[in-house]
Amino acid sequence: MTNLPRHQGWSIARVVPLLAGTLVLLSVVAAATWSSWWLVFTGFVGANLLLYGVAGWCPATLLLRRLGLPLTAGCATARG
Repeated sequence: MTNLPRHQGWSIARVVPLLAGTLVLLSVVAAATWSSWWLVFTGFVGANLLLYGVAGWCPATLLLRRLGLPLTAGCATARG
């Protein structure tokens, strides 16, 4: 049986997709519950995620840097 590598702390590279996924799911639920206008927020989050993938930064990364998160965490290794 193969053990999965453990993450080595929280970093911007790990938090940005986690934050984006959470916000997308919340906005889809809000769109299904209240108004389809919440899908505009979903599009905004998706656009920022594309910006992060292409340019390496988005508005969330600026806030996370001010909070002191490192860009990347240490190297994770699988334990066998």
